[in-house]
Amino acid sequence: MKKRLSSDFNTRQYMKPVDFELFYYSDTTLESVASHDHDYYELYFFLEGDVDYHIHDKIYHLEYGDCLIIPPGTFHYPVFLSHEKAYRRFVFWFGKDYYRKLRSLDEALTYSFDYAGSNQVYRFHTDSIATQALQGKLMELLEEMGSSRAFCRQTAELMAASFMVYVNRLLYDALHQKPMVYENVLYLNICNYINEHLEEDLSLDSLASFFYVSKYHIAHTFKDNMGIPLHQYILKKRLHASKNAILSDQPISHVYQQYGFKDYTSFFRAFKKEYGTAPKEYREQHRLPEVPKHS
Repeated sequence: MKKRLSSDFNTRQYMKPVDFELFYYSDTTLESVASHDHDYYELYFFLEGDVDYHIHDKIYHLEYGDCLIIPPGTFHYPVFLSHEKAYRRFVFWFGKDYYRKLRSLDEALTYSFDYAGSNQVYRFHTDSIATQALQGKLMELLEEMGSSRAFCRQTAELMAASFMVYVNRLLYDALHQKPMVYENVLYLNICNYINEHLEEDLSLDSLASFFYVSKYHIAHTFKDNMGIPLHQYILKKRLHASKNAILSDQPISHVYQQYGFKDYTSFFRAFKKEYGTAPKEYREQHRLPEVPKHS
């Protein structure tokens, strides 16, 4: 996290007259925080520390990637169990008028806040891929909010709404997890699709679009089943196909482009790392002997 984006801890418990405020904190001096509530919505995203968080009558021991959704009028406070780690988190405040504005546009935009308030479930956990995506979105929003570029306010508003849609989707997916049979079928279908489309775009975006599943869900499902990341599996499959094409005497300049490598240098490095030798040398070492012609 860039140092200039970090904020000194804000002791005020009221919002400025704006739609939303966003803070990134990294504290090493930890002082006790009294139980408090406020008249706006808070989304709290935890990164690091040894913290129990009390919300209403619930106590959550926080883990990297936890999201806390705290509606207005809900008492909450952290308890620090250790002072050895820095206490790092994002804190996102949403005014009631902004909440109503979002809800007037589409009730789905306030899904996570509505669910937390109705069910008194204030925490959900995100996996490492989603956590990194959330960090990236919040960092970009912080940068935009501190920018003086043209249309920075309008851009920040769109980014904030986009962030809430992403959070809502994560919560919805967490609450509506598919049964294990579905996950196995999805994994097998992804494998089949990759094997049949090695010469095409196999980015997470394209796979998510094809299977109508979020990128982080595809990556998570694949890693759980295969044990290696999706991109590593695709690379191995493409290298294997490239090796067979090279042994069939196809031009190497055609092979690496056919199987999605941007340039020969990246193909050369990946091939040598996988098979221990350069593509041309591999072909020479494994070339089948010519069958003598009989007159």
